[in-house]
Amino acid sequence: MSVMREVPSTSSDSSGVPMNIWLDDTDSAVDVIDALALSPFATGAQPWSRLANLERVRPEAPLSPAEGRLLRAARIQDGSESRLIAGDGWTLRVVRHRNRTATVSVTAISDDLAKSVLAESIEGAEEAAPDVDHVEMGFWWRGTHGGTRSEKPITAQPWAEIGKNYSAKVRPTLDRLMSITPADVNGRLILLHGQPGTGKTTLLRTLAKQWKEWCQVDCVLDPERLFNEPGYLMEVAVGYDTDEETQRWRLLVLEDCDELISAGAKAQAGQGLSRLLNLTDGLLGQGRDVLVAITTNEDLTRLHPAVVRPGRCLAQLEVGPLSKEEAVAWLGSSEGIGPSGATLAQLYALRAGGDLAPPPTDDSTGLYL
Repeated sequence: MSVMREVPSTSSDSSGVPMNIWLDDTDSAVDVIDALALSPFATGAQPWSRLANLERVRPEAPLSPAEGRLLRAARIQDGSESRLIAGDGWTLRVVRHRNRTATVSVTAISDDLAKSVLAESIEGAEEAAPDVDHVEMGFWWRGTHGGTRSEKPITAQPWAEIGKNYSAKVRPTLDRLMSITPADVNGRLILLHGQPGTGKTTLLRTLAKQWKEWCQVDCVLDPERLFNEPGYLMEVAVGYDTDEETQRWRLLVLEDCDELISAGAKAQAGQGLSRLLNLTDGLLGQGRDVLVAITTNEDLTRLHPAVVRPGRCLAQLEVGPLSKEEAVAWLGSSEGIGPSGATLAQLYALRAGGDLAPPPTDDSTGLYL
């Protein structure tokens, strides 16, 4: 059985359009709430929309203004719940999940009203982020309808606590990188290269923590698509709207981008390399406070000369293994450590009672440290 419902436009604006909703036996009560929540926006009756994704939602948080009227509610067996709430000139859809995340979306007759309803709905709804060992990091990926960004708390230790994980040869440069402020930015590219397991990703998490007052760090999960699709690149380069009075710098993290910046990148990746360079110091990057951090397993001599030319890099670091003396000091024992030293991943394995396995030579493991 299927049912069609026509939702007429109630907007006085001539641009209002009718909306048809089709329902059949495969649709759920949640699907009905989703359709009804979109109707005022689709018809033009409430042409403004605002949305927020929440983490660590307090169980007692109402997620709606006090004067809202509950129109529909649907609860799923897994503990998720969907609600449709309305007020004077606005409609609110709230989806709460068992893992304490939630999505709150508002449509309204004006942007100011949508903004105020959303702000009242989510005020005080989230618990504070977990202690000092976490920092908020954004994650971008290309979805069906364009670029999508989600923000998550990630584990990150202060630089003072993890400095001993890195060789004395590179530590002074890392000290300077961790202490950089916007006034010190000279070059838009941060290049971390070296064999897997040496702690490149750990460095970037700590950098997000050290720079959190002035820079938002976003990881791009599909960098190969980012530089092959101009529309997606523009979304990420322009950024996203926030209500902060002063916009912070942004650092885009691109992991395992060997093909994009290798010596043969121009032939292999087409316009990808050109667009990367354009973002760091070309027309696309002008007027945008954006930095780019790239990790690679490639040796410096195998990278494209345009990537490593003087003036382009804010930092260019080879993150190598610890020497034997440094590795012994880190582990507190010389057992299992050879004359060439050890990577950070190998030291963690030894401390856990494992063997000193050779570092991976392929890309299957990713940069797990």
